[in-house]
Amino acid sequence: MDTIETPEPTTPAQRTALVVGASGITGSALVDRLRDAGWEVLALSRRASSSAGVRGIAADLRDPESLRTALADERPTHVFFTAWQRMPTEVENIAVNGGMVCDLLAALSHAPLRHVALVTGLKHYLGPFEAYGEGRMPDTPFHEEEPRHETPNFYYAQEDELFAAAERQGFTWSVHRSHTVIGYAVGNAMNMGLTIAVQATLAKELGLPFVFPGSATQWNGLTDMTDAGVLAEQMVWAATDPAGADEAFNIVNGDVFRWRWMWPRLAAHLGVPPEQVVGFEGAPRPLEQQMAEHEAAWPGIAQKHGLVEPDISRLASWWHTDADLGRDIEVVTDMGKSRAAGFTGYRRTEQAFAELFVRYRADRLIP
Repeated sequence: MDTIETPEPTTPAQRTALVVGASGITGSALVDRLRDAGWEVLALSRRASSSAGVRGIAADLRDPESLRTALADERPTHVFFTAWQRMPTEVENIAVNGGMVCDLLAALSHAPLRHVALVTGLKHYLGPFEAYGEGRMPDTPFHEEEPRHETPNFYYAQEDELFAAAERQGFTWSVHRSHTVIGYAVGNAMNMGLTIAVQATLAKELGLPFVFPGSATQWNGLTDMTDAGVLAEQMVWAATDPAGADEAFNIVNGDVFRWRWMWPRLAAHLGVPPEQVVGFEGAPRPLEQQMAEHEAAWPGIAQKHGLVEPDISRLASWWHTDADLGRDIEVVTDMGKSRAAGFTGYRRTEQAFAELFVRYRADRLIP
């Protein structure tokens, strides 16, 4: 029997995107970008949510039968995989997160896939949670050509499942290694932007110092970050430009900064009086410890200001911000590879934070 070739979709209207993890920080930014560009957008999450130009699909990524049932009649041309689940050990991280990529792509074996883009991160260079920053560390800025660590890592498992499915199903792929993604989402396990905004709100309302929680290395050293919008921009570029096919790319905003420069600026954007702003002094002061006794005040603050979310656990991910800002190693990321390939997206990090805070206020998440 002759194989019938599916024509290459050349315009957004001919492309169907499946965004996996559509309710998260990166997934939400992708949905917005793809919809606005005229793509047909399928948004997969545990609880389907449809909107103008977007059709929600409900499925459990950890249940292969749920995926097969939900996707049986869907024919996406492009997949953007942005989901992960943190497990107690790296062995479990590998099994669960590698399995989700494997099962999702297997459930799409019937679809005319052209490209699958996967989001990972800088733990590709730094090592997994259990061995973070241990062993041989590559020189900064991190380059995509660095070999994998010997330590098992769920990012590597996800990549290997992607590569195997691409070989089997005949699509191109891209991997996008981001650093501390900030963007708009609620109920997300890793949300530095909203976490800092909640910390600032507690500081203002309760007269607390707005204390930088991290290490001397992070306070004084150079670093960078990733805005969800520029991450989405790179993923769509790689999915549609031949220069992005079958490549791994770092993705950060393009500027560098020091937290001793950024922290008082974020305080100003959030309305914290200068006299309450405190930098690094002697040792890290993690937010999990700083904020523990003050979390109970949040429902009253929410009621006072008419905020829409009284549950602070859906807003602040203290542990994640502590992990990022508490690192005692320099983290700077090279963007030369995708720049040379033609990707020119850029964000100024302070502006990305400021625009995010404006949106949080408009949606009554912070006063």
